[in-house]
Amino acid sequence: MNDTARVLFVDDEENILKALRRLVSDEDFEVLLAHSGEEGLDVLRTTEEIALIVSDQRMPGLSGVDFLQQARGLAPDAARILLTGYADITATIEAINKGGAHRYISKPWDDRELLLSLREAVRSYRLERENRKLSELVRKQNEELREWNAGLKSRVMEQTASIRGKITELHELNEKLRRTYRDTISAFSNLLELHDRYARNHCGNVASVSVSVARSRGLSDEEREEIRVAALLHDIGTIGVSDTLLHGDVTRMTEAEIHEYRSHSVRGQAAVDSIEALRPAGILIRHHHENFDGSGFPDRLAGTAIPLGARIIAIADALDRMISETPGNDSIGKALDTVRASLGSRFDPELFPLFEEPVCGRYGGQAGDGDTVEVEILPRHLRPGMKIARQVRSGTGLLLLGAGEYLDEGKIVSLIRFFDIDPPQGGVAVLVKKQG
Repeated sequence: MNDTARVLFVDDEENILKALRRLVSDEDFEVLLAHSGEEGLDVLRTTEEIALIVSDQRMPGLSGVDFLQQARGLAPDAARILLTGYADITATIEAINKGGAHRYISKPWDDRELLLSLREAVRSYRLERENRKLSELVRKQNEELREWNAGLKSRVMEQTASIRGKITELHELNEKLRRTYRDTISAFSNLLELHDRYARNHCGNVASVSVSVARSRGLSDEEREEIRVAALLHDIGTIGVSDTLLHGDVTRMTEAEIHEYRSHSVRGQAAVDSIEALRPAGILIRHHHENFDGSGFPDRLAGTAIPLGARIIAIADALDRMISETPGNDSIGKALDTVRASLGSRFDPELFPLFEEPVCGRYGGQAGDGDTVEVEILPRHLRPGMKIARQVRSGTGLLLLGAGEYLDEGKIVSLIRFFDIDPPQGGVAVLVKKQG
């Protein structure tokens, strides 16, 4: 950076100008000379960044005061000094007020005093110029910072909106995956019941009762879901096992037949183990035939060594089979009594008290009572809140809804779709209040 300061001396006397040039010859000044105020103005019009103007007061034409006044408009940042040979207070005041003179020096001057004044004036000019540059730099940086902050805020808001949109989309996709997962499990369960003609909504009943007991036991949503899935698929290992073994008398089976029958729980775990999300349910499937006293299979676990979910499913499984196979109106009570007699041997006595309410709720509402009557309605005329009186199956036998379930919009839409794809004979049996 060039620190040489431009200094303009204006005086009508040549010897004064020469004296001033000699005085500053050792200073880092670029000296400009003018012999009149008019000439000085011409220099100012053609030269930039003049740091200091030193003018005589008494000159032909423009006086020092008038010159400095006009110079102020051409070089407003330059320091201005008035040289005067007379003790003219009026001219000095005008020089300060009109010409913006920073100071005045009387002729004849003291070289040392004048030189110090010139140096100080140039130093002030440089400081003022540097301050202006710094102020301008700060202003520009502040403006850039404001623009950057405004842009950043806008970008943050855009990114936030985009992230929120993606989170919403992700939640919707996750919910869709959960629904698909649940529907897939239900579809597998329905196929199992097609394989076993005696099942009659067995897996759905076991799952409903098991989840109710798990809820009463205070299990978490994740634990209840594991139990629900395991209950729906607990008999998946029976695929490939003959009806004779599934429903035969164990006491009449050969050792090989007993081994084949008892392998279905291990086969069931193996069938779902390749799906990571189903592995916890696979453990419950493996152990749902363990007995509380350790006499069950496949691993002869006992007591609380048997997973809690497997102990719950074991009771729900036995109750459903007993209720479905027991004729008469008191099938529920008889099944509960039979299970009660096996507490401590086959079943966990601590869990049993939690079963009576969900079992009665699940099975007790499968027929009408004094206030309701069973009617058959086409799916398009069903309404949310109606209670299913009898199992609803598609034309090819897929279980669509179990007895005792209540309808909602989603179930009605599914029924309409299935009745279009695989229509059964007749409509849907529901319980409605008697009229009158």
